[in-house]
Amino acid sequence: MSDFINIFSDTDPSALSTSVRLILLLTILSIAPGILILMTSFTRIVVVLSFVRTSLATQQMPPNQVLIGLALFLTFFIMAPTFKDVYDEGLEPLLNEEITLEEAYDRASLPIKEFMAQHTRQKDLALFMRYTDSEQPESIEDIPLTTLVPAFAISELKTAFQMGFMIFIPFLIIDMSVASILMSMGMMMLPPVMISLPFKILLFVLVDGWYLITHSVLQGF
Repeated sequence: MSDFINIFSDTDPSALSTSVRLILLLTILSIAPGILILMTSFTRIVVVLSFVRTSLATQQMPPNQVLIGLALFLTFFIMAPTFKDVYDEGLEPLLNEEITLEEAYDRASLPIKEFMAQHTRQKDLALFMRYTDSEQPESIEDIPLTTLVPAFAISELKTAFQMGFMIFIPFLIIDMSVASILMSMGMMMLPPVMISLPFKILLFVLVDGWYLITHSVLQGF
């Protein structure tokens, strides 16, 4: 422990640079889950995939691990250009000791802000701006992350629920049709879900549902 503390008291610039890198790495790792969930496309993707499973009424199929894994890799695919800009503009110059830590933060946050602002509704952003009595920002750089992140999160949730509603419609029609047929046949004791489930799975497979869902998610970004 004393050796770890001595690193920060060392006057050697190289040791100080190593200390800054260590602090930066630990900070990023500690807030990585929050960044992944609320500052990327992950929220919309995982909610839409959950709606797909719920509308199919397949209980735990696909399992949570599969849905979250698919959402993660789709998020990395969508966010790859933004992450590249973050590294090129902020992290790489900082590691090369070309800029200060504060300058690196400003440069690295700009690509993230641009991505979030592009997918944030003005109404949601204005809500948090009014709550904090903030002045009208002149550019994206002037919007604080503490305001932009929650506005982006609720915008993504609304978009995900809109997509979920559209996903539910065809499967709801199948459920209602099966329930009506069973009632007309006097088979009211038989759960309609048991009969409609194979038809919903068949429909989902015939229209190549996973391709359509993934295509819709990618098109949204």
